[in-house]
Order: sequence, then C-alpha cells, then structure tokens
Amino acid sequence: MNLRTETETSGGDPDYAEFARPGESRNDPSEMRRSLEGWLASVLWRGSKPSVTSVEVPAANGMSNETVLFDATWIEDGIRAEHRLVARIAPRDSAVPIFPSYNLDQQFRVMSAVAAHTSVPIPRVYWSESNPDALGGEFFVMERRDGEIPPDVMPYTFGSWLSEASADDCSRLQQSSVRVLAELHTMADPHLALPELCRDGAEPTGAEALRAHLEDQRRYYEWATADGPGSPLIERGFDWIEANLPADAGSAVLCWGDSRIGNVIYRDFEPAAVLDWEMATLGPRELDLGWMIFQHRFFEDLAAMAGLPGMPDFLRREDVAEAYRSLSGHEVADLDFYIVYAALRHAVIMFRVQSRAVAFGQAELPDNPDEMILHHKTLEAMLDGTYWESLATATLTTASVATGDAR
Repeated sequence: MNLRTETETSGGDPDYAEFARPGESRNDPSEMRRSLEGWLASVLWRGSKPSVTSVEVPAANGMSNETVLFDATWIEDGIRAEHRLVARIAPRDSAVPIFPSYNLDQQFRVMSAVAAHTSVPIPRVYWSESNPDALGGEFFVMERRDGEIPPDVMPYTFGSWLSEASADDCSRLQQSSVRVLAELHTMADPHLALPELCRDGAEPTGAEALRAHLEDQRRYYEWATADGPGSPLIERGFDWIEANLPADAGSAVLCWGDSRIGNVIYRDFEPAAVLDWEMATLGPRELDLGWMIFQHRFFEDLAAMAGLPGMPDFLRREDVAEAYRSLSGHEVADLDFYIVYAALRHAVIMFRVQSRAVAFGQAELPDNPDEMILHHKTLEAMLDGTYWESLATATLTTASVATGDAR
C-alpha cells in the first residue's frame, strides 16, 4: 500500500486516502459476462442453462488477486435458482504482481478444508479453474456474503464504522476475531488434510515450520529485489530474526497467514466470512497472532502520523494474548518476536508494492531504498527494542495533555 502521494511529495500534508494499486484491468463487464456465462455452461450439468445477469468489478480491487462480483442463475431440480458469486482471479505477469506465484487452487482447497473441519465461517467455494482461457488467469468461484469490512482505504483507524462504534462493540469484534484464530488452530492433522503445505509430506514441528516459513520469506525478498535495489533495513531484520528465533516454537497448526480484520466480513460485529487465504501455512499459532496485532499497529501508527486519535485501546498485544489464552487454553509465547517478524514480512510486501508503483510511474525511486517501506521507522524501532517503550511514552504524553497535567 503506497501512501506517497502528490501532496506529500510536494511538501504539503500527506493525503492518506490514496493507496497505489496499479494494475491492468482485464475487465470489460460485457465481455466478462459472456466469458463467465460460457464457462458456467462448461462446468454445470447439461440443461442447467446458466445466465449471468450482472457483473461488477470493484473500483478498489485487491493488490494481489483480482476480484469480480457477479450474479448468475441456472436450473436446479427444475427450478431456476439465483446465485450471488465472487470470482478471484490470479493477476497477469504484466501487472507486476505482488507475489511471485498465485496458487488459486491451493486457496480453494484450504478454504474447503477449513470449512469441512472447523467452525470458522467460510463462504461456500464452488469451483476451481486452472485453465486461464475463460478469464485470463486461473481462478476460483465462491459464494458472496454481505456485511461490513474494516476499510483499508482510508484505514479504518482514520474514521469508520468500526472506529465510531461503541467500546462494547469494538470489544465484541476483537474477541470474535481472536476466536476465529483459536477455532482455526484446533483443526486436527492439517498436514493430512493439506499435504501440499508440507515440504516432505511429514508433520512438521513448530520450529521446523517456522524455519521453513522464514526460508520462504527470504526467497520472496530475493525475488522482490531481483531487478532493483535491496533494503538494508530488511536485511538487518532477517539477521535479527535469525538471532532471536524462539528455542521452542511449540506445535505446528494451520495458520490463516493473512490474519487481519480487513480480511473479514462482519455482521453485527461478528465474523460472517473469513477471506484471503493465499498466505495460509503451517506454523506456530503465534504467527497469526503476531500478524493480527501488527496489522492493527500499522494502521494505528498511520493514524498517529496523521494527527488522528486512532483506536489505541483496540487489538492491544496483551489483550489479544489474554483473549487467545482464555479461548484456547494456549499460553502465548514469544509474542514480541512474532510481532517483529510480522513487521519484517510486511516490510517485504511494502517494498514490493512501492516497486510496483515505481514500475507504473506512480512513484520515484528514493535515494534511500529503506524509504520504500512505509513503516520503516516502526520496524527500526522494533529492531532497536524501543518501539513499545516509545509508544507507552507517547500514550502517557497524550493522556497528560488531555487531562491538563502536561508540564
């Protein structure tokens, strides 16, 4: 997510509404409608007579998979039934994708397995299509569910239905979101249900899964920087992670991977659908907890930069850890390590996002490549061990000013 805007680079106040999502849309709705209708006819039974009645390509499409919303009808048991659907499509290489590969079929299988073996609310998944001919890339089709999603643009901490909710409703959403992780992590034998997530087919320990995950992140960083400069800060971060790997990472569970509230559809502050499983992996439970906490800190720090009150009492690390312990019985360990690891992983993604913006002429390459990372100051402070201390100091200062006690 690139927040470097024309206003910011010209010396004015940054316009945090603008997120760079460069990419080419393959989506002429009328052509998409014809393609989807023809494809449905090929996967449904003879005599179903499918009809695609509407197609919508969201203006703020995703930075990874492309999303198409469509309504379709077909004949089932002699009755024409209506279906509200979503197609998730892999990006073309020419769109300078965020990740080196998009295994949509794996996402389909992960969602199917989670729906079958846990109570996590997963939209029904209908089909996975590896042939790119119909929509220009591999894709899968799932049920569309209604509800509210904490926005990325502008960040929900900047003012949204969530930030304006009552303290009780925010607490309810926080608790129910952590419950998703606790329920997901109860899935028995994920290495058997999803052997493609195992390197050698055997069940890994938490330490083995964490090591494999770290190696994947290193390869991702090497890919993301293959055609341009690297980041000394990210490389320092990898060194820090190696030096601070937990001695005991516990057992390996199925992790959502992209465990942030912006990937959840909520109804009445409870999850109605958990989305975006492209980062699913086997690993320690704390991978998901650290990512959820850091993703909120990322938006919270942006709100502070913009001089906004944000949501300082929401998804605090100690509250998330306690909620998870009470829901799962698991004592959370080494959480600060996993939060730093989340900040490092996000830094690689942000570096790639900014590189993508440069490739599309929406940003200039800075003299200091670390400035490609929107949250580089946060990551620096975490690596220095000063982040939480400085955050506490800032909170106390704000409280003192609010009560008139500042000296």
